Amino acid sequence: MTSLYPLTFTPVLKHYLWGGRNLEQLGRQLPLTGPVAESWEIAGHADGTTVVDNGPFAGQPLTAVQEVLGLDLIGRRNAWAHARGKFPLLVKLLDAHAPLSVQVHPDDDYALAHEDNELGKTEMWVVLHAEPDAHIILGVKAGANATNFREALAVGSLEPFLHVVPVKAGDHVCVPAGALHAIMGGLLIVEIQQNSNATYRVYDWGRVGADGEPRQLHIDKALEVIDFGHAEPAVGQPRWLLESDGVQRWELCRNHYFVTERVIMTPGAVFHGACLGETLEIWGALTGEVDVNGVRLPAVRFTLLPAALGSFHVHAAAPATLLRTYVA
Repeated sequence: MTSLYPLTFTPVLKHYLWGGRNLEQLGRQLPLTGPVAESWEIAGHADGTTVVDNGPFAGQPLTAVQEVLGLDLIGRRNAWAHARGKFPLLVKLLDAHAPLSVQVHPDDDYALAHEDNELGKTEMWVVLHAEPDAHIILGVKAGANATNFREALAVGSLEPFLHVVPVKAGDHVCVPAGALHAIMGGLLIVEIQQNSNATYRVYDWGRVGADGEPRQLHIDKALEVIDFGHAEPAVGQPRWLLESDGVQRWELCRNHYFVTERVIMTPGAVFHGACLGETLEIWGALTGEVDVNGVRLPAVRFTLLPAALGSFHVHAAAPATLLRTYVA
């Protein structure tokens, strides 16, 4: 078997009408014209699979690597996903040049019942850049329920029921399945999520798609999965973990599917870790540059550490801010 090592990937670009050209600022090679909304950085989904661009697995899609390595790639804690033929997570960059639709994602049980073998979608966002007055929609206003929400949709006046939250660079947002949400214009975001594309579009600001027709809405399904108890939530607050030898760690989001930490490292600092078969780890450098077991990771770039990798070392060549994601 090929020796395990940190894997890096060629991103998959997605062209949606709300995208812009700002991913070019993050080093992504964009086509000459047209909006680019998303860069799928680590993905193994039918709608987009990234290809390894380093080491012995170079040229292989992530799905093929999983077929070879199995739980040695994703870890025993993700055996449930492997049994469904799924890579568990998806990491992407989003350029919200214009607002996304107001939408909601189902949980696993609803997705399994209504979307074939698709997973549900719990996700989180980390804001890389925010224009002045940037904001998101997160949850509903207090007092919203399925009845008055549907009535507002029928007359095209949903805004009074949407909870608007200002955001700035560095903020993070935990978005569980069932939470109504929308990323609004003027934001560059890292999204870490379950490996799913199950999205129920509720409200699309009256705009039309490239064909001149309104984009499809999924109101009935959305109303079945919206958590109306998720009313007026706030942006997340990091939970301090520890500081040691120039490495600071905060926990941002923790759920059944993943844990994401923010790790800040001073020049020359080294994070010592080990992947012992339980879980993969995904590391992303947001600023600075690090070396992960000999693999250079500049900003903004991600690497997948196989679950059976063994010991690993993240060495900061410069001041660096990173995201670390694993399954607890």
